[in-house]
Amino acid sequence: MTDAPLVGPADAPDLHVMSYNIRRRMPQVDPRSSDNWSHRKGLVKRLLLGEQPTLLGIQEALPDQLQFLTDTLGTDYRFVGHGRRADHGGEHSVIFYDSRRLELLDWSQSALSDTPELAGSVTWGNQIPRVIVRATFHDTATGAVFVAITTHFDHINAPSRERSAEAIRELVERSEMPAVVIGDFNADASGAAHRVLVAQGLLRDSWQVAHERLSEQWGTAPHYRAPILGGERIDWILVGDAFEVGQAVINVTRYEGSWPSDHTPVQALIRVIDERSEQ
Repeated sequence: MTDAPLVGPADAPDLHVMSYNIRRRMPQVDPRSSDNWSHRKGLVKRLLLGEQPTLLGIQEALPDQLQFLTDTLGTDYRFVGHGRRADHGGEHSVIFYDSRRLELLDWSQSALSDTPELAGSVTWGNQIPRVIVRATFHDTATGAVFVAITTHFDHINAPSRERSAEAIRELVERSEMPAVVIGDFNADASGAAHRVLVAQGLLRDSWQVAHERLSEQWGTAPHYRAPILGGERIDWILVGDAFEVGQAVINVTRYEGSWPSDHTPVQALIRVIDERSEQ
């Protein structure tokens, strides 16, 4: 039996977009800990099988977790992206997409650094490599063509986050297509990185512009504790002005009192309204 979703599968012309930091599997975790992946992975599966997003940005997936997500979502879903290290190993920030609806036209991954073509490079003050994954999709139901970007900003270095936001802004501007930017930005939506991305209306925060919100404004990183109303919203779905946002939700679903991750998924139901995006 599938759990009742908050958004669920989307019918055209709507697209269901989700960003979800699933929390990397940590070694030597107490078997009783809320952070133990062996306990959490079944809850992640329940959530994803209920929600079935059209487009899913995942952060912090180690290779075995990525395989688990692939098995969970099934053969209709595919993904783009590889590990952030120089050898393409380690944590992955990837884009899963429902191939029954979306046709992949091209994709790329680059480092968030002064040498974006050099995998694993770090030059902006962050010690851990950070990446952008960009994909261009054709919506086979509506004819729309758009670009999707997922990322995971640095958790310590604020200047790195701002430089990363500038890099994504430049990428969106160069694409000249409707854009969706999803990720864990490790900074509240009131901060500098968010301001860079939404400046002059290039992108809009789906939570702020949605016609309907299906939840309260919870903080998106409760760390296995009770969600905080009005807490830091560090996971975002940003859209260009070619998109209309019907619904948005910060999903604080727990199962028998247990969290699937230390982050909440954030979700939005969007549709292209700018006919110029159709080919």
